Formats: sequence, C-alpha cells, structure tokens
Amino acid sequence: MARQVEIWNNRAEIASRALLLCQLAYNEAIAKNDRFTIVAAGGSTPRVLYELLATKEWEWSKVHVFWGDERYVPVSDPQSNEGMTRKAWLDLVAIPASNIHAIPTDPTDPAIAANQYEQHIQEFFGVASGEIPQFDLILLGMGDDGHTASLFPHTKALKVSDRLVTVGEKDGQPRITMTAPLINQAKEIVFMVDGAAKAKALTAVLAPKGDVNLYPSRLITGNTIWLCDRTAKV
Repeated sequence: MARQVEIWNNRAEIASRALLLCQLAYNEAIAKNDRFTIVAAGGSTPRVLYELLATKEWEWSKVHVFWGDERYVPVSDPQSNEGMTRKAWLDLVAIPASNIHAIPTDPTDPAIAANQYEQHIQEFFGVASGEIPQFDLILLGMGDDGHTASLFPHTKALKVSDRLVTVGEKDGQPRITMTAPLINQAKEIVFMVDGAAKAKALTAVLAPKGDVNLYPSRLITGNTIWLCDRTAKV
C-alpha cells in the first residue's frame, strides 16, 4: 500500500494539513456514499485538529465518529480520549448523538467492552463476522515508544489478527483498541507526529526493515500519510 511522508514546521502546520485531508476525505465520502466515517485519535496533536474541525460547516448528520482506542476510564476522566474529543470538537457542532460511536468503558471486563465495540462496528457497516469494514479516514498519533492506538510494544494486542477490536494494555492498565487489520483496511490513514522525543521511534518505524514488536506503528501498512514536524523527522 502507499505511504507518503510530509515534513512540516510545527504542530499548527500539521493540524492545518490534516484539516485539509479531512475535508478532502469528507468531500469524497459524501459524494460517493452520502456518509463520512472518521476514526478519532487521542493526544495533544490531534486536539489542535479537532479545534479546527469544530469550525467546519459540514453536514454533521452525515458524519459518524469512532475512536481507534480508549483508556478504560469514564468519559469524565481527564485521560479519556472521548472526553477530549468532545470538548475540543463534538460538543461544539450539531452532530447527532447517535452519530458518536464511543468505545464502551462501563463493563467490568475490558474483553466484554472490546466485544461490544466490535459488534457495534459490524452492525454499523453491515458486515459479517470475519469481514473487515472500511472506514473513510483513520487518524493516528504515535508515542515516543513507537506505539499507535493502544498497540504497545511487546503486548498481546500486536498479534491479534482475527478481531476488529481487542484489549490492549500499558503498565498493567487495560485499554480498548482497534486492531492492525482493521486500521489497515481504511481508505486513508493519517499519522500526526511531532516532537524531538519521537525522532528515534519515527526513524525506526519508517525504516525499510524493523521489529513490529518493538515499534508497533510498523504494523500499519495501509494507505498512510505521515505528517511530521522537523524535530520528529531527522
């Protein structure tokens, strides 16, 4: 699949470029299917993008927002990806509540929550078990350790290939995450990466060969556009 790497000066430029890519993906999806499906990411860089998306005059009734991963905390928790996305974007636009497809975090067992979200995605797209649906656009970040979504180094989630959603973990804390096969199926995947602390991991992820267990972002091999700032891409 295609991979494109773009270098920008700073986080603001990355967000502006990502906004344009969102607009182009929205335009194409609405024209073809009269519906736009976008997967949100957590993190400080995507938040800048969400603040820009909140100013768009889209047909919000035709936009459906999902999340690539979530910490196992209530939406009111400051660590919640959903909570951040709502404050920066979704609470500021006229999107129907039914179009916000949040990852459940209320079941006592994270595995139950992962199953519920997988079933919800299957029902939304009308696909059978074993089939992989296609989102219009998936937004991703990358951590200093090379993880993306909640696919962390040397964790079981990296090897899950027969599920759409699974349980991830970091430092013993459970996460819910989309799997690499589901992410890779998207029409377009946009990574937003900034900061010198990510330079080492980014170099390893973009190298021709490498270890996916050490740098999980290497698992994402779909149609990707990497938006990086000059300090991250050395």
